[in-house]
Amino acid sequence: MKGNKKIEIRNKRATFDYEFLETYTAGIVLVGTEIKSIRAGKVSLQDAYCYFSGKELYVRGMNVATYFWASRWGAHEPLRDRKLLLTAKELRHLFQQNKTKGLTIIPVKMFISDEGYAKLVIALAKGKKEFDKRESIKEKDIRREMERG
Repeated sequence: MKGNKKIEIRNKRATFDYEFLETYTAGIVLVGTEIKSIRAGKVSLQDAYCYFSGKELYVRGMNVATYFWASRWGAHEPLRDRKLLLTAKELRHLFQQNKTKGLTIIPVKMFISDEGYAKLVIALAKGKKEFDKRESIKEKDIRREMERG
């Protein structure tokens, strides 16, 4: 790994709003200074989601902040759509599952692999109803109380 700092950006809102059915680790096609911004931890997955364009999977709404030291011409577009890299088998499976009503693909976590590549953990997810969210809050409160002693 390049450097000793571990980068791990989580989409905390996703665990509250969705129930994860399956997770996959995907590579991302990046341009220019995006990897430098990611290594600096300047990424937001808050409103991001994945969609298919043809037979390729893209992530939309992932904000990779512009790199401060980049020149005016070397800077990247912060909210551009980025292509995800998965195996053909995984893409076919996700494409079929995505057609099912009520299922969506959302980014859960971004990290830098040991080889130095940016990876995105995506999940096939089902939206939670209001009562499911209340149940999640109760479980979190109970867990917190147990830890306090």
